[in-house]
Amino acid sequence: MKEQKKYKIDEEMQKLNLPEYKAAIRIIPKELGIAFNTFHNYRKLTVRDSRDIPYDNVRKLEKIFGLNEGGLVNYRIECKSLRELMKEEDRV
Repeated sequence: MKEQKKYKIDEEMQKLNLPEYKAAIRIIPKELGIAFNTFHNYRKLTVRDSRDIPYDNVRKLEKIFGLNEGGLVNYRIECKSLRELMKEEDRV
């Protein structure tokens, strides 16, 4: 079974035609200030990986692909609010 990717980078790349795709492969790593191989590794990250893309690069990728904030994430982040956490702490 194929593992779920952490980010929708490949999905966005697949929307491009061939000339756009080739340009994106060249331009995006340069725009993010990373190596081509690092960008390739970003694309391969799965939900189970502990590694992650730095937040500023995630936001840049969202802007590059024309996505809203949080639009690149391919998984749901579950977390209680601070108030809920404080109430739980008071009960202990």
